[in-house]
Amino acid sequence: MKKIVRYGIVGASLDSFIGAVHTVGAGFDGLACLSAGCFSRNKEKNQESGEFYQIDPNRVYSDYQEMAEKEGAREDKIDFVTISTPNNAHYEIAKAFLENGISVLCEKPLCFEISEAEHLKSLVEEKDLLFCVNYSYSGNNLVKEARELVQSGHIGDIINVNAEYLQEYLVDDIGKGDQTITKLSSWRKNPEIAGISNCVGDIGSHIENTVSYITGLRLKRVAAKLDYFGQPLDLNANILVEFENGAHGVFCSSQVCVGYRNGLVVRIFGTEGSIEWVQEEPNTLIVAKKGQPVQIYHRGMAYLSDVAQKINRLPTGHPEGLYVAFANIYKNWIGAILKKANGEELSKEDRDFPSIEDGIEGVKFIHACVKSSEKDAAWVNL
Repeated sequence: MKKIVRYGIVGASLDSFIGAVHTVGAGFDGLACLSAGCFSRNKEKNQESGEFYQIDPNRVYSDYQEMAEKEGAREDKIDFVTISTPNNAHYEIAKAFLENGISVLCEKPLCFEISEAEHLKSLVEEKDLLFCVNYSYSGNNLVKEARELVQSGHIGDIINVNAEYLQEYLVDDIGKGDQTITKLSSWRKNPEIAGISNCVGDIGSHIENTVSYITGLRLKRVAAKLDYFGQPLDLNANILVEFENGAHGVFCSSQVCVGYRNGLVVRIFGTEGSIEWVQEEPNTLIVAKKGQPVQIYHRGMAYLSDVAQKINRLPTGHPEGLYVAFANIYKNWIGAILKKANGEELSKEDRDFPSIEDGIEGVKFIHACVKSSEKDAAWVNL
């Protein structure tokens, strides 16, 4: 029985923030060995990264196409690839590895176009592979607890959702045109690299997925107003949403809200109660029941569901954060890869990671928001 998986990564040179979080998350439980990579188009950076990760020089590739073809042909090929690159490369890289029989874990957003996302899904089905899109907040312990509470009927039928993701790091870019004021904005404001949206694509998509994960609801339509402040792509968005069950809500994503660093907050309101989760305080969950005192759930406590207990890593009071959220995504993902490699059937619990379908919904959400804003916030169906 296979017990360890081999994986490769595209992107994640040593100066990459998100790439480092991926390698830490993938290696957290000792179930995955980084065996191949194409870390950078810069030859020196690529080689340096391969040496740092102690990869066989023959498996440090100069481009992703070579990596996909040569790894796909190896008897000891990688079991999956992580794609940790800017948005414009996601589709072509994912397509290359799927075509060569290798499962894919891809950063969000999945790709630029809805047709591209659906093509990737067709390849996944045709090749009988697995695909994960890294909407990382679904890996948080108490996000899973929130989902369990909703599914158990604890707060009744969902009637309203209020969610925000507020940052301030691009406020100095207001009115500066194509100038790069903030290092982190260097490619995110470039439509050729980021796609049709910056703010909605980068952080608004996290709202959509986190809400969908917790509630199990899919969006039906949106009415959005995006603010560009003289930039080629949006820096701020206010979005009315309607879900398929008829419930409504408000999403707000912004990178120009002074005083906010990484303020993802999700509030779910039902007929019997409500749930609130704050990403900057990820180890607590605020739960209210109609006619009862508001309760604060703490990660690691015995009163939590089996799902939350299963991925608990530290005693209560010891904060778990982003690295652990990534590690939890990878734990379930690697578990599914191993079971599939060993010929075992995958259960619903085994597939508790953001899927290709979630990736498609994210691309649809981004397109609908941009289209709605172009039509003066008219309602647009997903």
